[in-house]
Amino acid sequence: MHMQLLKNDRIVLFDRTDFGTSNLSLPNGNCVNNDCTAHSAEFVVQTKAFRPLTVLSDVWCSSGSMAPNGNLIQTGGFNSGERRVRVFQPCTGCDWTEVVDGLAVRRWYATNHVLPDGREIIIGGRGQFNYEFYPKTDSTSNVYSLPFLSQTNDAGQENNLYPFVFLNPDGNLFIFANNRAILLDYLKNVIVKTYPQIPGGDPRCYPSSGSAVLLPLKNLTAPSVEAEVLVCGGAPKGSFVQANKGTFVDALNTCARIKITDPNPQWIVETMPQARVMGDMLLLPDSTVLLINGASSGVAGWEIGRNPVLNPVVYRPDNAFGSRFEQQNPTTIPRMYHSSALLVRDGRVIVGGSNPHDKYQFGSNVLFPTEFRLEAFSPEYLDAKYADLRPTIINPLNQAKIHYGRKLTVQFSLTGTLAMNSVLVTMVAPPFSTHSFSMNQRLLVLGAENVQKVGPTTYQAQVTTPPSVNLAPSGYYILYVVHQQIPSEGIFVHIY
Repeated sequence: MHMQLLKNDRIVLFDRTDFGTSNLSLPNGNCVNNDCTAHSAEFVVQTKAFRPLTVLSDVWCSSGSMAPNGNLIQTGGFNSGERRVRVFQPCTGCDWTEVVDGLAVRRWYATNHVLPDGREIIIGGRGQFNYEFYPKTDSTSNVYSLPFLSQTNDAGQENNLYPFVFLNPDGNLFIFANNRAILLDYLKNVIVKTYPQIPGGDPRCYPSSGSAVLLPLKNLTAPSVEAEVLVCGGAPKGSFVQANKGTFVDALNTCARIKITDPNPQWIVETMPQARVMGDMLLLPDSTVLLINGASSGVAGWEIGRNPVLNPVVYRPDNAFGSRFEQQNPTTIPRMYHSSALLVRDGRVIVGGSNPHDKYQFGSNVLFPTEFRLEAFSPEYLDAKYADLRPTIINPLNQAKIHYGRKLTVQFSLTGTLAMNSVLVTMVAPPFSTHSFSMNQRLLVLGAENVQKVGPTTYQAQVTTPPSVNLAPSGYYILYVVHQQIPSEGIFVHIY
């Protein structure tokens, strides 16, 4: 249900704790509330090893993001978990720790984002039309009202849970809920811009779950940096009510794109190769967008989605309008409600989950049984035919520390012929994935200057690191060298 890649190449996975017992025992005979099985695990990407972890409260439909120091900060949930803050430190043998009343109010289906000052903001949740910050200080222990969330709450359907939140280059927050968005100065609690409604007015947020990304940020040293948001999929108005009556309405087959930094921003609508609800959207290191998982009818919720979409789609934002979507080879595993997906350093996408039932259910007579398998999607850039074009980063080393607004020399090797004008360096913030939204996800294009050969198969390029915490909040990012749209394996860098 939830996944986060950490700086040590481990993925922390976790489910709700009250589905029933899992197939993974807690170590040393430990039990929580008479349940001796694990509902969280640490997965090592390279070796496929895993170990059980212990969550002490119910994480069902919670939220989170990776703090500047690399810890996973995870918030809210259900019942015992609704006001919890959980911390997972990426270290050998470490496990979850919990702060019992770390949140001011209950948070269930909320969204988190790391802020330029290093704090997290937690926005919304069921019945919560407000936001708060973590960690708490005397001046930020309050809950701040956000009427926009109540205005976008459809009676009996909501359609504004897990709002899509992105940090704008000016330091304000773009918040999309239901079918429209605002730009919020969260420090003053003032709406500084109201965006037009998406054409057609259909909902895009949970349970009519579309997905969204902030498209790659470029020209980072320009006086002003442009930012665009892409929202894809969702369900027509009333689909949640219809699905609960047994009628599964076709999902939306459109994406809407808007330049959120424009003085007069307008949505541009594009048609996807197929309709999709409950999909995930991930930024890939070559600056494309992957759409994966989900269904083509119904909505998110217990057993109210139908017709799994097995084909991922790649969206190329720099292509001409009408030629941006490329359908990919299909999986054989339906990834319905409660699925998730993450980019890992080698450029693959790890996909897991799918349990549209309120308990674990298995068997051939179960429609979309609980899914325990992880799988990896390999984008086309990993095809063996591109091996000669694929760079290998030599320097900096993995876990390098970098600073804002500095020149950075990146050295890499290549077995094939280098196209000097087709080298880029990108940085990706590893997101927290749950319920069709990847929180805290962003990709920065650093470009490349002074590309030169320094050895028989060795090259170097100079880049300028992001100049501002508004563009790249302090924390861990995966840095890639991209040559002719073929990315290297990434390295973790820590910008501060």
